[in-house]
Amino acid sequence: MTVNRSVTEDFCPSIVLNLIVTEPRQSLNERLCNVLMWSPLSSYTVLPKQNGRVAIVTGGTRGIGFETARHLASLGMHVIIAGNEREEGAAAVRKIHEEGTEGTAEFVFVDMTSLKSVRHFVRLFRDRGLPLHVLVNNAGTMMVPDRQTEDGFEYHLGLNYLSHFLLTNLLLDLLKRSGKPGCCSRIINMSSATHYAGVIDMEDLNRRIQYSSHGAYSQSKLGLVLFTYYLQEQLTASSCSVTVNAVDPGMVDTALYDNLWTLVQLLKKPVAKILFRTPAEGASTAVYAAAASEMEGVGSCYLYNGQKTQSAGVSYDSELQAKLWKKSCQLVGLQEA
Repeated sequence: MTVNRSVTEDFCPSIVLNLIVTEPRQSLNERLCNVLMWSPLSSYTVLPKQNGRVAIVTGGTRGIGFETARHLASLGMHVIIAGNEREEGAAAVRKIHEEGTEGTAEFVFVDMTSLKSVRHFVRLFRDRGLPLHVLVNNAGTMMVPDRQTEDGFEYHLGLNYLSHFLLTNLLLDLLKRSGKPGCCSRIINMSSATHYAGVIDMEDLNRRIQYSSHGAYSQSKLGLVLFTYYLQEQLTASSCSVTVNAVDPGMVDTALYDNLWTLVQLLKKPVAKILFRTPAEGASTAVYAAAASEMEGVGSCYLYNGQKTQSAGVSYDSELQAKLWKKSCQLVGLQEA
C-alpha cells in the first residue's frame, strides 16, 4: 500500500506540531495517534540473520545512526561506523560488543563535511579488500545558521547530500560486485518529511541569494530522494544487483534539534517524550530497508513506518533528477556516468 503524506512549508516556533506529518485530511487526534501508536521494528517483522555481510553507517556514533548500526550488528553483520567523533565512535563500538551481539562493529573516522576526507575514507576501505553489502547514508545536520563546508558548499547541501552522493558513487562498484541475484546490495538514504517542502534551485544550490536554514535543510533532503530514484533507474537499466531506497524516520528525539532556537527547544522538551520517537524507533525503517526479506530486490521506494509512501511530486520529475545528478557530479569532481 502506498501512503500519501504532506508537510507544512512553515517552520517557526510551532515546529513541534508542524512536523507531525501523516496522511492528508486526518484529524489532529488521528495524527497524534499515528505518532503515539508507532511500534518498533520487532513488532511488525522478523529479520533474517545477516552473517557475513558488511555494512557502512555514516553518522553511526549516536542517535538513529548508532541504533541502526547496533541492530545490524545484532543480526550478524560487520558494521563500520563512520563518523568524526573518535571518542564517541570508540564508545559506540564498545557498547555494541558489550551486548554480546552476533556481529561485530568498528569505528573509522570520516568528516562528511570534507570531500577530501570522504575520498580518504573510501581509499582506506577499498585497501582492506572487504565486500560491501549495505550502505546507510545517515549522517546529517539540521537548521544550521548560514555557513559553508571546507569545500565551499552550503553546510546542509555539503553534509547531508553531496558528501553522500560522492561516497555512494565511489563505493558503487564494490556494492555491485558484492550483490548478486536474490541477495542484492542495498543503499539506504536517510531523508525527511521536510523534503515535501523542498525546492531545488539549480541556479543557486548553495543558497547564496537568500539563505533560509529550513529551505537549505529541506532542499538537501529532497536532493537525497531525487538521487535515490535516479540512481535506481541507472542500476536497473544495467541489471545490477543493487537497490536504493529513501527512508523517512519520522520525528525523532535526537541531537539534530540542538541547532534550533532556544525558544523552540524549550517548547519541544515537554512534548518530546510523548510525540517524538526514540532513536531506536527512528532507526527501525532504515534497518527494515537494509535487512528485511520482503525488501529483497525492491528499490526506488520512499519508506515511512515500513511502508512504501508517496514522496513529493517533484521528486518523480525525471528531468530534474538528471539535472541534479549532472550538477552533483560537477560539484564533487566526478565524471558523469
